[in-house]
Amino acid sequence: MSIDRSLKIKDALSRHRNVLTRAERIKKLKEEERWSDGDPLLGLPKVAHRKTHAGRKEKEIPGKEAVPGAAPAETPETVKKES
Repeated sequence: MSIDRSLKIKDALSRHRNVLTRAERIKKLKEEERWSDGDPLLGLPKVAHRKTHAGRKEKEIPGKEAVPGAAPAETPETVKKES
């Protein structure tokens, strides 16, 4: 019997997994300095594993430079409203 098309995943090993293997958990615990070589392999403490991604970039308007905290630049619409 073949596997359904919807269950096939092209990049199954490269995507985010919620469950870590024991080796991955030990590596993460070592990085956090919560595990030493003499500790037992069973009954490991929980390890937070969150998916991280970069924030979205703001759209840039050609010819205008955005400066954080600066007043908005004058546009023809704002000039008409003021007069």
